[in-house]
Amino acid sequence: MKNIVVTGASRGIGFELIQLFAAEGNKVLALSRNISPIEKLENENIQAISVDLTNEADIHTVHDYIQNNWEKVDILVNNAGSLVNKPFLEITQEDFLKVYQVNVFGVAKMTQLMIPFMKEGSHVVNISSMGGIQGSMKFPGLAAYSSAKGAVITLTELLAEEYKDSGISFNVLALGAVQTEMLEEAFPGYQAPVNALEMATYIKNFAENSGKFYNGKVLQVSASTP
Repeated sequence: MKNIVVTGASRGIGFELIQLFAAEGNKVLALSRNISPIEKLENENIQAISVDLTNEADIHTVHDYIQNNWEKVDILVNNAGSLVNKPFLEITQEDFLKVYQVNVFGVAKMTQLMIPFMKEGSHVVNISSMGGIQGSMKFPGLAAYSSAKGAVITLTELLAEEYKDSGISFNVLALGAVQTEMLEEAFPGYQAPVNALEMATYIKNFAENSGKFYNGKVLQVSASTP
């Protein structure tokens, strides 16, 4: 049994992921601003906490829960994301800040608070995007989102180097298009080749089994090229 923290857990990949982890008897801390869908699962292995990753006080409630209820954290999946699809000349500073607060600053803060509870063999998996990969195909309107996802990749590499003697692994998955609510909101009518459950199954297996083989790596999880 593992203790697992997942952000962005109320819908899409995160929602499927927490159920997959819980089905195997793991203890899952599911974090999202809207926890109603999680609570409706009524799964005894899933504890939901309402967290806004742009609010540092909210993030500290996660630290307090773990300190009071768990001895350690085995897996952290930083899955939460924020996407703005606007022409570059229309993107405001507030748009950029909102996207970076969730996709970069939230990832950094959550990881900072979890590391003290992690031991040798623990694994931090950050969810990025193919849009953050240098040389990959880019899409108009995603200047804030894709640049933030690029920052997450570099952050992950830096953490792996800084904590290389700790036995904690830090890796990042750059996902291609997945059929989720967020994708539909950003690109109405677009049909992705992979659904949320399929991607969640891949992420679960990677998070559980790949920390011993990879550290500081970015894996491109996409059927398309580039």
